Amino acid sequence: MEVKEFCLIVAHDAGGAEILVNYVVQKKVPCIFALDGPAIKIFLRKIPGLSICSLEQGIQQASWVLCGTSWQSDLEWRAIKLAKKRQLKVVTFLDHWVNYQERFVRNGIRQLPDQIWVGDTDAEKVAQSCFPDLPIRVEDNPYLLGIKKQLASLQYLVKKEENKTVVLFVSENISGHALLKYGDKDYFGYTEFGALDFLLENLCLVSDKPIDKLIIRPHPSDEKGKYSVYQKKFPELITVSENSTLLKDISLADIVAGCESMALVVALVAEKYAISCIPGQQEVRLPHSKIHRLKNML
Repeated sequence: MEVKEFCLIVAHDAGGAEILVNYVVQKKVPCIFALDGPAIKIFLRKIPGLSICSLEQGIQQASWVLCGTSWQSDLEWRAIKLAKKRQLKVVTFLDHWVNYQERFVRNGIRQLPDQIWVGDTDAEKVAQSCFPDLPIRVEDNPYLLGIKKQLASLQYLVKKEENKTVVLFVSENISGHALLKYGDKDYFGYTEFGALDFLLENLCLVSDKPIDKLIIRPHPSDEKGKYSVYQKKFPELITVSENSTLLKDISLADIVAGCESMALVVALVAEKYAISCIPGQQEVRLPHSKIHRLKNML
């Protein structure tokens, strides 16, 4: 009797989850799932009714392991450790272009997979420089491939307000990440609040038309009401996106602003004007030349 091989998918944070769920759906990979945090909602949206097992159960049942990376959790770090202990092949699919080294370290201990997958040649170059002894494989970014298909149908469903210029600000939990990882919310030299303030101070520079609306899209790890103070301060201008998909928010906007969010890359795919509003002297590490820099507009 043929023994069917199963891949254990391990994900916690949203970025890795979006990559992995699209990979599983597109490739029709037979899987079992060890999920937590924002990843659960993301996977259920694409694969309704899926069953979730514990990491330990999954390691016992799987033939190999494919995981993302997280800053909010050590789930994937533990998956690499347990897979290697059981001598299972373990692969990490990196979902971005920055902070590669720190993704694999917890409490000073480094756990590397057997192989790393990336979504494009820019990420491949970064990964090769960070991990010269590991095999690096390019898999066309499954998340962006899925985005392109969805955009084709969304353009007929989403009705943008005519003659209104809309900016979407995509939040990143920069202060939360810095506080958790380094004990200092200002560790990176700026926060998401500083970036939003910088955008608001220079809103007149991002378009030759008056801005009618600014939509703030919270990050999945943001606490509820994080941006309510901005709504109160600018009630005529600012709304906060709630229970809406990223693609719908991007479709409603003319301009998409953020720091180094994957959403800026998604905006380029959607043929929107994308701006990084990182304040100060910090450079934008995204390799995409079509992402404009607000500080260069001053």
